[in-house]
Amino acid sequence: MTTAMDLVQLSRLQFGLTAMYHFLFVPLTLGLAVLLGIMESVYVMTGREVWRRMTKFWGVLFGINFAMGVATGITMEFQFGMNWAYYSQFVGDIFGAPLAIEGIMAFFLEATFIGLFFFGWDRLSKVGHLVVTWMVALGSNLSALWILVANGWMQHPVGAHFNPDTMRMEVTDFMAVIFNPVAQAKFVHTVSAGYVTGAVFVLSISAFYLLRGRHVDLAKRSMTVAASFGLAAALSVVVLGDESGYTAGENQKMKIAAIEAMWDTETAPASFTLFGLPDQATRSTDYEVKVPWMLGLIATRSIDGEVPGINQLVAHAQERIRSGLVAYDGLQRLNADRNDTAARAQLAAHADDLGYALLLKSFRPDILAATDAEIERAAWSTVPSVSPLFWSFRLMVGLGFFFIGLFAVAFYLASRRQLLTSPTFLRVALWTLPLPWIAAELGWFVAEVGRQPWVIEGVLPTSLAVSSLSAGSVLTTLLGFIAIYSALFVVDLFLMTKAIRQGPAPAAPEREPTPGLAAAAAAE
Repeated sequence: MTTAMDLVQLSRLQFGLTAMYHFLFVPLTLGLAVLLGIMESVYVMTGREVWRRMTKFWGVLFGINFAMGVATGITMEFQFGMNWAYYSQFVGDIFGAPLAIEGIMAFFLEATFIGLFFFGWDRLSKVGHLVVTWMVALGSNLSALWILVANGWMQHPVGAHFNPDTMRMEVTDFMAVIFNPVAQAKFVHTVSAGYVTGAVFVLSISAFYLLRGRHVDLAKRSMTVAASFGLAAALSVVVLGDESGYTAGENQKMKIAAIEAMWDTETAPASFTLFGLPDQATRSTDYEVKVPWMLGLIATRSIDGEVPGINQLVAHAQERIRSGLVAYDGLQRLNADRNDTAARAQLAAHADDLGYALLLKSFRPDILAATDAEIERAAWSTVPSVSPLFWSFRLMVGLGFFFIGLFAVAFYLASRRQLLTSPTFLRVALWTLPLPWIAAELGWFVAEVGRQPWVIEGVLPTSLAVSSLSAGSVLTTLLGFIAIYSALFVVDLFLMTKAIRQGPAPAAPEREPTPGLAAAAAAE
């Protein structure tokens, strides 16, 4: 049992590290792609060369980031087959479809047009190249959409059912998979966060130039675009984050309870814990500072909707485990006799709770003989790590409101043409550079750790999804990934820093007509 848990933890650690490393590049790709489209649109409308130079300069940084994102993203898909073989076999028909569509529709679109973006400046018309740039942005956003459709299904598995004859999950309604409310809420929230990341990146690098008096015309315009776009994006993140909170309150009640360190159900509407010290050992939260009604309004959008606490959800999980054992017994009987209609009916009646019974596999192999104590332990295993979720969520939200303030000040200064006379703000903007990545990684941490112990919420425990590998082989590949990705990170920083220090290409001087041509023109 210990070896199995080591394998699960190592597999989770490997996928978590590679996913979070890959996600360093995704938000910037989403944000910069749209900013490039805005800048080039201004160039096409005004014909001013400075906007062309801006688009090409930020496009170089986009290209470096895009290449690193592709290199780190491909390895993640291979991990499904290498480290998560049972997961791939069990839900491959569902999970694989959005990933395939992402590759065929979005990635190829993005990869094709990014080549035209870099090599088509002098080969395409202004409008033609502008269309190319916006197609790159569209491809980036479509890529995020399909990835988040797949991830959203793991968080809220709709449009599918378990087929006992194939022992696999199968699609019953693909439209339900696509329009999964959790997936759609995650998409708009994640994409908005990417827009904030791109805007902060442009704002910070522009502040770097203004503080040093370099490329002032380009930096001022870039900062103005970043300020207006970033303010809209930062406000969107907060609004759409509220939508994510509501969908989680509807479909992932344990995640909400853990994020709030809410051990017992409160009288509606529930309060939001602004500060506290959660203690999972004693199942209590010390020194709580609460905002009345706030959680109830966010999670239920009502003043009488109940937000269940952890203790009550654990008690409900025990009921579902016992119901799942009835389903598991029916499945075992059906596997022994495929013509046993009573067993099939028994399984169908309790199929929604089968995954909860599988939680017992972490405590004993013959789960039908599980004791009350083991069922209670399995129920408590549905509670994720409370303290990390509690603080990660609050830091993420705090950064979100900070970005609103940052962009509001930037927009005010830009509109009053006071950027060059505000060195203190420029320094703040420069040192803000890493913060959107911290916020984005915290968001993914909350989303993924918050649904443990499930790899598919309520259906398949993470402990059963791994491949039949040795812990040593997973550890070896983990160390290999750390070494390779560390080297890639150094390369990325070197290339980005070099491009930023070099700055945009100098403006092309206007060529004077030769005397012969001028005389000929005058004669005509």
